[in-house]
Amino acid sequence: WRGSPVDAFLMRDLESRGLKPAPRADRYTLIRRASYDLTGLPPTLDEVNAFVADESPDAYPQLVDRLLATRAYGERWGRHWLDVVRYADTAGETADYPVADAWRYRNYVIDSIERDKPFDEFIREQIAGDLMAALAPADKQDELKIATGFIAVTRRFGFDIESDQHLAIADTLDVLGQSVLGLTIGCARCHH
Repeated sequence: WRGSPVDAFLMRDLESRGLKPAPRADRYTLIRRASYDLTGLPPTLDEVNAFVADESPDAYPQLVDRLLATRAYGERWGRHWLDVVRYADTAGETADYPVADAWRYRNYVIDSIERDKPFDEFIREQIAGDLMAALAPADKQDELKIATGFIAVTRRFGFDIESDQHLAIADTLDVLGQSVLGLTIGCARCHH
C-alpha cells in the first residue's frame, strides 16, 4: 500500500487515527473511476473487457494516458475554465443574440487542455493573443487571435454598444480579476 511517499504520509495519518485504508479496488472499479474522473463518461464494454483482461503491471498507467489523450478529457476539464469566464453561445444580458463564432473560442480552450498547454501561456494568449499574433509564425496566428475570445465573451449591456462600452470594459476587467487573480476587482469601479 505504501507505494509512494504520499501513500506513507497518508498511512501514518490513518494509523494515528486507528483507521485502515480501503481495500484495493478491482479492475472493473478502477476503469470506471478513471473514466468518469477524467472524461465524465463511462467506459465502453469493450474498454472494460480489454482493461480487465490486461494483466500487465502498466495497464493502469496506460489507461490513464489513453484517457488523458481523448477529446472527452479536454471537453470535461475545459468546461471548468469556460464556466469561470462565463462562456456562452449567446451575448447574454438584454442583448441575448447568438454569437456566431463563439464555438471557436470554446474549441481553443478544449484544444489547449488536450495539448497540456502551460497555464501561463494559456493566459497570455487569451489576454494578448491578438498582439502576439503579429510576431507569431503564420500557422499560429489564427489560434492566437481566437484565444482572445476570452475578452470577446464579455457580457454586452444595453442596446447601444457605443454608449455602454464602458460597462463591457468593466465587466471584462472583473472577469479577468476573478479568473486569473482570484479577486473581485469590479468593486474598485466605484470604491477606492
